[in-house]
Amino acid sequence: MNEKKFQKRTVIIAAIIAALMLIGAGVWTYCLLLAPNFSPEKTVYVYIDRQKNFENLCRQLEDSANCSHIGGFKQVAGLLKYASNMKTGRYAVVPGMSNLSLLKELRRGHQTVTRITFNNIRFKEDLAERLSEQLMIDKPELMDLLNDSLYCASLGFTPATVNAMFIPNTYEVYWNISAGKLLQRMLREYNSFWTEQRLAKAKAIGLTPIEVTILASIVEEETAAADEYPMVAGLYINRLHKGIPLQADPTIKFALGNFALQRILFEHLDVESPYNTYKYAGLPPAPLRIPTIKGLDAVLNYTQHNYLYMCAKEDFSGRHNFAVTLAEHNRNANRYRAELNKRKIR
Repeated sequence: MNEKKFQKRTVIIAAIIAALMLIGAGVWTYCLLLAPNFSPEKTVYVYIDRQKNFENLCRQLEDSANCSHIGGFKQVAGLLKYASNMKTGRYAVVPGMSNLSLLKELRRGHQTVTRITFNNIRFKEDLAERLSEQLMIDKPELMDLLNDSLYCASLGFTPATVNAMFIPNTYEVYWNISAGKLLQRMLREYNSFWTEQRLAKAKAIGLTPIEVTILASIVEEETAAADEYPMVAGLYINRLHKGIPLQADPTIKFALGNFALQRILFEHLDVESPYNTYKYAGLPPAPLRIPTIKGLDAVLNYTQHNYLYMCAKEDFSGRHNFAVTLAEHNRNANRYRAELNKRKIR
């Protein structure tokens, strides 16, 4: 073989080797960066908290996102220097996602919103607990703000009435929202709820929005039947307008700190508390619970009637017998007490 042919052959072999190396590099790059590396059955979410622990994130990806090659993810994360630039949040991992596509979302902080709810809440502690279970917020952090007189005043409430700001619904927020920003969001939702029409209805009754919330909280504690809300609200509004003490049993339970009481006795009525509506006329100083939108609207759209008294039905259905006169009420109450005695409820 002459020298020219040898050189030509050498060049061809070198070109083939180079091409193979390029192809190999391309395949390697594709597999590392662009090939699907996560195959969960459906979209799952990984959470990065304040600790920003990269190894913890990798474990989440292996455990819940069905990561095929966590080593490859770590390599790409290393190339992008992601471990030192982690951002908190809740991030979606969709089936077929590649290392590069996921890391782009993580590095940019492009998180997915989370939906929060807080139904059936009585106390601030329960509210803070429910929200901390759904968000990155710590319960003590939120409680500090809810108990801060100056901060609550800046929102238009007191630490006692701030629960009235929370309108139960489903809200979309970012998982890593701060406690302060969450409360500002709740204030905006509160202001949106209190439209001119609702404000006008409250004014016509002679109540402020906070007072509507207080009354709605009593109504919801009083009856288990939502269709009774407007009727019960009308009864208490009648009493308010006539200056008659509400004498609402739920306020006694609240004052005693015991909502499990099945029977209110005369000794319970002596409890010294501004929430004792047997001792003090008018509304108590703050809500007994966070009422639902249905409860709030029931007060604003209360049923107009002449009832002044109510007593739980003796069938324990959770519904009530209503009365205009005390004599009629006493007959209803006697039937209910007889059933309590029959069932040995003390």
